[in-house]
Amino acid sequence: MKLLAITGSLRKESLNTKLAHAAAKLAPAGVETDIVTLHGLPMYDEDLRAGGTPAPIARLAAQVRAADGVLIVTPEYNFSIPGALKNALDWLSRLTPPPFAAKPVAIMSASPGMLGGVRAQDHLRQILFGLDARTLTRPQVIVGSAANKFDAEGGLSDSTAGRLVEELMDALVGAQGDMHASSFEEGRTRRQPVRVVAGGGGVR
Repeated sequence: MKLLAITGSLRKESLNTKLAHAAAKLAPAGVETDIVTLHGLPMYDEDLRAGGTPAPIARLAAQVRAADGVLIVTPEYNFSIPGALKNALDWLSRLTPPPFAAKPVAIMSASPGMLGGVRAQDHLRQILFGLDARTLTRPQVIVGSAANKFDAEGGLSDSTAGRLVEELMDALVGAQGDMHASSFEEGRTRRQPVRVVAGGGGVR
């Protein structure tokens, strides 16, 4: 099974990119996770689209379509999602067939602040509804004060956050066959393969 993790931050050492990597490592056994950033995407322009889908957009769309499920890990900017993420979703919404249609999608967010990106998650759910994605609702993973919740290797040092991330990854895998699934088989071996497709990443 293959998952795609999209990080909404462009900044190096991003808390959300770290969270995406931590989530990939907590996926069930047998799951391969590709992690992509949104560097290099052109701004959405209907005139540009009319001339053909730009190559970076076509690549991202192909990655979404090929994935059995998608994880979006995003910071919160001004009570909403970053412009880079909104731009990517705007592009993907205009393609045929729609890459996110009926696709299981999980959301996570991390923030140096206490609220952890909860308002960004609310806005993102509205956008994904418009894209006809099958967005999971539980558990809600909102990592506040995130700068203190990763160890030197980038793993989650907060046990509660780690447990919720693991549960959501299980739910995303289970959603491939049942949208309401919230767990995968327990007691499985971890340490899953992770491939960084677009490097850099951003920490907020």
